Amino acid sequence: MSETCIEESRLATAELSLGSLLSPGAWRPALPPEVNPRQIGDELWSDAFDKDQLDDRPLYWQRLILSQYLKELGAESSDLLEFELASRGMLGNQFSGGATYRVLVTGFDPFHLDDYIEQGNPSGVVALQHQHKQIALGAGRAEIRSMIFPVRYKDFDEFLVERVLETFTDKVDMVITVSMGRTGFDLERFPGRRRSVSTPDNARQAGGGSAEKPFVPPYLEGPEFVEFSLPAGEMKKCMGDFPVNDNRLVTTLEQGEVEAVSLAALESKTAVLGSGGGFLSNEIAYRVIRHIRGKDRTIRAGHIHTPRMQGYDRGLVQKISKQCAGLIEAAIQVLPY
Repeated sequence: MSETCIEESRLATAELSLGSLLSPGAWRPALPPEVNPRQIGDELWSDAFDKDQLDDRPLYWQRLILSQYLKELGAESSDLLEFELASRGMLGNQFSGGATYRVLVTGFDPFHLDDYIEQGNPSGVVALQHQHKQIALGAGRAEIRSMIFPVRYKDFDEFLVERVLETFTDKVDMVITVSMGRTGFDLERFPGRRRSVSTPDNARQAGGGSAEKPFVPPYLEGPEFVEFSLPAGEMKKCMGDFPVNDNRLVTTLEQGEVEAVSLAALESKTAVLGSGGGFLSNEIAYRVIRHIRGKDRTIRAGHIHTPRMQGYDRGLVQKISKQCAGLIEAAIQVLPY
């Protein structure tokens, strides 16, 4: 069974538990035989950020419903890929010509769905809330575009992050990746290169690594650690319901867990856990920083871990997304103008 088919296999359970989450008929779509998958993906993305921006789950489940239906209609694999990328904000989601600065914000799909079918992801909410947002900077403005990444190792192994960034990094000034993490907000100072946790992805696949044998993703070349370059000092001043931590805790094979004082102090060490952990949250941060460093060192980038949520809690999502919006704005305000 393919990765997306495994995710689609949860649809029956989701409909039983979350039937009222989507409008009547949405769980059984009726599309004409002649459809344009790319257009459907674009419309799904547009509808998502035009509607309830405190819940990322409708977008996730509607994507799977429509993907399954397009397969039943005989859509080609290339069309299915275009549909999925478009529905994630990864195609045609370009900046306007009038922005002074351009900022890309990314989130993730819900995960842990075999344990909590009702699970949401605050980072997806943050992404939806920031699509097309503009922030005044002196006489100019920063314009934001956003997208939501799958929680699937295979997509990362196939360099989805880098392929998407390739369409943005000649036009972007800042990249902020966001995912769900621990108890407060963590600014992940030193993302690591390797996977080392047993957490399965949404396709029930493991990353291939462990604490004893951390795994380098296929063909991922680069240093063992890279460094966050967003303005942590300014971001830590953003007060709210949760503490904001400049997280420097990493784990190496040579020293175990250590609070790294600098990137230089980690030279020649083998990453087990980056400050962002050993799962895809850490990996997207590593891949983004590694990629843009090879393009333009003036581009700032870093990862924000939000507080975790079990299942879905609208009040908690509201608090998390409000404070995260403040962190993102604080980061953007340091751009010169």
